[in-house]
Amino acid sequence: MIAAIFFALVVQSIIQLPQMVGDELDEATRERMQQREEMLSREMTRLLQELEQSTREQSTQEQSTQEQSGFAWGALLFAALQQWQFWAIAGALVLLFGLCWWLRKRSHEVDSSDEEESSSSDEESSSSDTEQEEEESEGEDPEDERDPGRIFAKRIQWPVQNLAYRSLVVEELVGDLLRVFQELLSNSFFPVLQPAIGVGSAFEGWSPRKEDVIYHLLVPLEPPRGHVFHLELGTVGERPAMDSYVRVELECTCRREQLGENMLCFLHHPEEELRRNQGPSLLGTLCTGSCLDVQKTARWLQNLVGSAWVEVPQWHHFDMKVLPSSRSCKLQLTDASRRTLFVEMMFGVWQGHSDIFVSSQSTEADFTPSTMWSESYAVAEVKFFRHVARDALRNSFHLRCLQLCARIMLGTGFSTYILKTAVMHLLTTVPLSHWGRRDFLQRILDIMGYLRHCLEEKRLNHFFFGNENVPEEIILPPAFQRAEPLNLFQHLAQDPAAHAEALRQFMELQDRLSRLLIFSR
Repeated sequence: MIAAIFFALVVQSIIQLPQMVGDELDEATRERMQQREEMLSREMTRLLQELEQSTREQSTQEQSTQEQSGFAWGALLFAALQQWQFWAIAGALVLLFGLCWWLRKRSHEVDSSDEEESSSSDEESSSSDTEQEEEESEGEDPEDERDPGRIFAKRIQWPVQNLAYRSLVVEELVGDLLRVFQELLSNSFFPVLQPAIGVGSAFEGWSPRKEDVIYHLLVPLEPPRGHVFHLELGTVGERPAMDSYVRVELECTCRREQLGENMLCFLHHPEEELRRNQGPSLLGTLCTGSCLDVQKTARWLQNLVGSAWVEVPQWHHFDMKVLPSSRSCKLQLTDASRRTLFVEMMFGVWQGHSDIFVSSQSTEADFTPSTMWSESYAVAEVKFFRHVARDALRNSFHLRCLQLCARIMLGTGFSTYILKTAVMHLLTTVPLSHWGRRDFLQRILDIMGYLRHCLEEKRLNHFFFGNENVPEEIILPPAFQRAEPLNLFQHLAQDPAAHAEALRQFMELQDRLSRLLIFSR
């Protein structure tokens, strides 16, 4: 009963969060919002009354059943012993038990012989069970049924797939694929592919979806021999622009030729000799003008996968299909059990020696020139979540908080990046020791409250610009450290209609969360 009362109070606190009414909302809208709040309050009162009545009836029934159970079982057993059918049924039950034991033993032998096919599934299930046991044993009493965090954690269904395990499988496979590429391209003048870096929600340890998870990897590019990359970073006011260009220039390699390297200088040897004795430069293959072309690079990488796949050790474990994409290399991998992995390899170029890249990642613009590269913070973000995981409690619920909120945001105008930015800010202001299971509900309310406040103020600061709370191990360009905070809600401040719509959608999120916490099974 205590848990039920707490449950109702929490849901009411969510529903009755101060409504965000901006200057743009008229009196009719305010009245509708007030009527909806009153309706929800009446509905909660009715549900509470039904729940309390049901609990009292169940308690009375259980007490009566316990008093009568001893007498009922005794009478039943005495009557059964007087009937000859009792012994016949008992013998049949013994035979049935023996048959079930034999079938179970045979099934176990068959399963053991097919261990290679089912090992990944067993690994995921075992890992999931172990994770649940650790959550119940790490510093919290698993018998404490009054713990509201425990109640909600048990009611909410988390994804069945083990993201950590599958991420390792994908990283190993892509790593082997890149090593094959390096052997094929060792004497060419194409970009040098560096080891891939897993990025995005799957490698951060959470996913907004239960299935169809996409495993994103960023493949850094370095210039081949005789070439250099120069980043042309635009500026908007005092901060770097989101879109940049990778300009390719040739450099003299005459010194290398004198040292015995088998390479002609693109700058100082005649074109006829270069054409006859050496492959074309990068400027003649993957560039448009003097800029590295994203779409040409994507097609080149897709063709490489098609020709190199049979050289990968795992090729016979998966059916591989290259999916259409103009700015990345997307793969669909299907194993013998018909389970599918979706992998997307993007490519990027470092900004100096930092964790910030310009990448081939698609932008929100309707049209993006093929020579334009977007600024990517994905590597810095995955490093941030690894930093948090290292310092947090072993049974920390911060990723589950992020995952739950991401689920309810699907289909709304709020992006998961907005949510992730809000959670990253809270992870640097709320002590990591306060993200355990017992704190689960409060942290969910903190996340929603923080988003509400940002919407009211029409301001959500980007995490990596001018933020003193960024961990020191994350390497940022000097311009980021000196920059003024970048407002991700700037468009709301400039567009009253968009602001009013965002407020309306946030009310819908509150309703979704309330229904999920009440009716989730």
